[in-house]
Amino acid sequence: MTANTRSRPVRLALDDHKTLGLAALGGALEIYDFIIFVFFALTLSKLFFPPEMPEWLRLLQSFGIFVTGYLARPLGGIFMAHFADRLGRKRVFSLSILLMALPCLLIGLMPTYAQIGYLAPLALLAMRILQGAAVGGEVPSAWVFVAEHAPAGHRGYALGVLQAGLTFGYLLGALTATLLSRLFSPAEILDYAWRIPFLLGGVFGVVGVWLRRWLNETPVFIALRDRREAVAEFPLRAVLRAHRHRLLPAALLTCVLTSAVVVLVVVTPTVMQQRFGLPAERAFRLSALGIVFLNIGCVIAGHIADRIGAWRAVALYSLLLAPGVAVLYASLIAESAWLGIAYAVAGLACGVVGVVPSVMVGLFPAEMRVSGISFTYNIAYALWASTTPLALIALMPWSPWVCVGYCVVMGAVGLLTALVYGRQGAAATDAPLVSLH
Repeated sequence: MTANTRSRPVRLALDDHKTLGLAALGGALEIYDFIIFVFFALTLSKLFFPPEMPEWLRLLQSFGIFVTGYLARPLGGIFMAHFADRLGRKRVFSLSILLMALPCLLIGLMPTYAQIGYLAPLALLAMRILQGAAVGGEVPSAWVFVAEHAPAGHRGYALGVLQAGLTFGYLLGALTATLLSRLFSPAEILDYAWRIPFLLGGVFGVVGVWLRRWLNETPVFIALRDRREAVAEFPLRAVLRAHRHRLLPAALLTCVLTSAVVVLVVVTPTVMQQRFGLPAERAFRLSALGIVFLNIGCVIAGHIADRIGAWRAVALYSLLLAPGVAVLYASLIAESAWLGIAYAVAGLACGVVGVVPSVMVGLFPAEMRVSGISFTYNIAYALWASTTPLALIALMPWSPWVCVGYCVVMGAVGLLTALVYGRQGAAATDAPLVSLH
């Protein structure tokens, strides 16, 4: 793609589509490596923890290891963001997928509790920490890479497509889990077939690294590199010194985005099995349908952000979040025959996932853009995504409407953030992504 200036043609060129497609596909393969764990949380809880432990406690500990990956995001994200701002977006963009794939492959080869005892959950925990560090560098780098390539007037669409690509990784996980549940019996999955999706993730990682070698550095960074001598300090230090006022809205919007993903992708597939008694194969199939419509919703939301502005789109989709999730859980509670349609509605209503990046990339100057996004996004995501799945699953026996109430609160947070910060930040957020110095 070409540099982001107001004089650029309106239509996307062939190179624009190529860059966007490669970035989105590579991101999908990396997110698959990270998320496949959650689709096999029940199976892993039986394999990596003592059999005499109560089932609810094993599941809770399995989810605890999963969310530990989120806690590791800030460390990897801040480290890789520093080099993305100093050495280039493309280098870190390619490194992160390799660091994600290797632990995924090792999980597929790992001995279980029956073979090595308590070393098994400890080794699993170590792999999740490495994966968390890798995804912490992937998402902010991907946002900035695509946004800095995007033509004027198409940034929202480009980021919406990228988010659809990232969430397509969730879909790959759901489809893989669905296919395995059809091809193998529960006993066979518990015996050996659970390893297949993790070994497949290692293959995906190699493909992802190969795909990203065809990408070019962003024009914004190339222009920045030409006058690098003017930037002598650490990017994160500059963010904390001169742009602290941008950290709070970035963190709040990250929590809203995280909430949509946690409820739709992480918690609901497990809740459908545990709380509502749906068979695993049906739960995975419904989850896959919801993710398809989340992908569509991200692209639609990106188009809307280009038309009405990123902040207004955030306000709109914050309002839609709770009603969409309410439709889904009302259908679950009523055991409705229209559950698939309800999941699709919920996926479309979670379009906030597709519009938040359009705001985030405009909050920070080019010299420190990846560091600013990575610092706020990864810390907020780590804290929110590591606690809310456990809390929602723990509270679900109290009321099946817990996830809906949670989305009401988070939708209000997104709306208030857009109302308070949107008016003063709209011009900067929708402007071309050039250096502000």
